[in-house]
Amino acid sequence: MVQSCQTGNDSQVWCQQKLENGAKVVFCARGVAAGQALEAELNRAGPGSCKFVPCDISKEEDIKRLISVAVENYGQIDCLVNNAGWHPPHKPTDDTTADEFRDLLNLNLISYFLASKYALPHLRQHQGNIINLSSLVGSIGQKNAAPYVATKGAIIAMTKAMAVDESRYQVRVNCISPGNVMTPLWEELAGQTADNLATIKEGENAQLLGRMGTETESGLAALYLAADATFCTGIDLLLSGGAELNYGYKSQVPFAGLSLGALCLPDQ
Repeated sequence: MVQSCQTGNDSQVWCQQKLENGAKVVFCARGVAAGQALEAELNRAGPGSCKFVPCDISKEEDIKRLISVAVENYGQIDCLVNNAGWHPPHKPTDDTTADEFRDLLNLNLISYFLASKYALPHLRQHQGNIINLSSLVGSIGQKNAAPYVATKGAIIAMTKAMAVDESRYQVRVNCISPGNVMTPLWEELAGQTADNLATIKEGENAQLLGRMGTETESGLAALYLAADATFCTGIDLLLSGGAELNYGYKSQVPFAGLSLGALCLPDQ
């Protein structure tokens, strides 16, 4: 298994769960010291084994090297997990530059494409699978986050298209779209608001279940898609706690002092 990994999202827990089930994992991150420390910690825990590869997932040559190291060390690749990414601070489209959008596309989307491209020749040999991490907002939108939403929506679309292309090789390609999952990154973003505790509570209340998801829950979903979901391809697995359900008030249009009836009155 090859997996991107970074401080702040749930990928470290995902690595641990795969190792606990006997997998051999190659994971990457930009932070060398943190990556080496995690490698040592996970290898002590076992029973699987892991190897850390320093990698900037936004650079194509680094991605090529990551795949090469995985094959050199373990002989094959059975699963690729694309879950690197970043959610920038919320701001309106008017305040977002084209370069900011391009950088986010490169990190959140193009890195997934390139990792898949270079892993696929190996995955095809063993009828492996790809798991892409998207987000619920890729399907339902999010306020003041148009570039991020665009990258996550594109991941869902790319997953489906790639599932079609790779079906001839019996390679499955699936996607996980979490709602609010409590991770260090989520806490960091909440800390940038005026009242972080209120922000976290608001995040919890966005789900019908009244709480956020956990890193363990999202990791188990990835484990299911990697090993047991052998008749699933092209799916977008929602881990949302029901956040997308329940029709209700959403309008952000300022009150104009006119009722719907007044707007529909015939000319006198």
